[in-house]
Amino acid sequence: MSKNSLFAHLLRSPWWVSFAIAAVLALLARFILPENYAVYAFSFTIPFVIIGAMAAWQQRNTPSSAQVTSTLDAIAVMSWRDFSALIEQAYQRDGYQVTRTSGAADFTLVKAGRTSLLSCKRWKAANHGLEPLRELKAARQAQGAREAIYVAAGNVSDNARRFAVDHGIVLVQGPELARLLRLPKGRAKSA
Repeated sequence: MSKNSLFAHLLRSPWWVSFAIAAVLALLARFILPENYAVYAFSFTIPFVIIGAMAAWQQRNTPSSAQVTSTLDAIAVMSWRDFSALIEQAYQRDGYQVTRTSGAADFTLVKAGRTSLLSCKRWKAANHGLEPLRELKAARQAQGAREAIYVAAGNVSDNARRFAVDHGIVLVQGPELARLLRLPKGRAKSA
C-alpha cells in the first residue's frame, strides 16, 4: 500500500474516522440511489469498515495524550535508579534478557538471539542532539549489535532524528515510551 494512499492515511488516523466515512457513504447511498441499487452501494463501505477495524486493532494499546503527559511528568521527577529499573522491568516483561552496561549504552538486550543496545541515561535532557546518537552507533558497531535504541523524554533535534533514521537507531519517546513503561494511572500522577 502506498504511504500516501487514502487507506494508508486512514490506518494512521483515529479508528472512528473510517467508520464515520462508511456511515456517510451508506447514508448517501440510501438517499441518493434508487432503492434496488442502494443495497449494492453498501458494498462500497466494506473497505472503510475493514480499515476502521484494522486501525482500532492497531490503536487498542495506544496511550491517550493525557496518559503520555502524565507518564512523561512522572519520569521527569524520577531518579536514574528508579527510571532505569522501570526500563529494565519493561524490557524483561517484553521477553528480553537485560544486562546493565556502561558507556554509550546503558543496557544490552537479548531476545531470540538478537542483541540490541539501549541508551537512556540522558532521558531527562530537554533537547537531544547528535552526540549521544553517534556514541550509540559506534557502540553498536563495536559490539556487533543488530539494533540500537535511544530513549528520550525530551525533544530530539531534527538533525538527530535524521541521523537516527539514516543509521537505524530506534527512538523511543512520547507515546512509545508511555506504552513501553505502562505506568499505572495512580503511579504516574503521584510520582
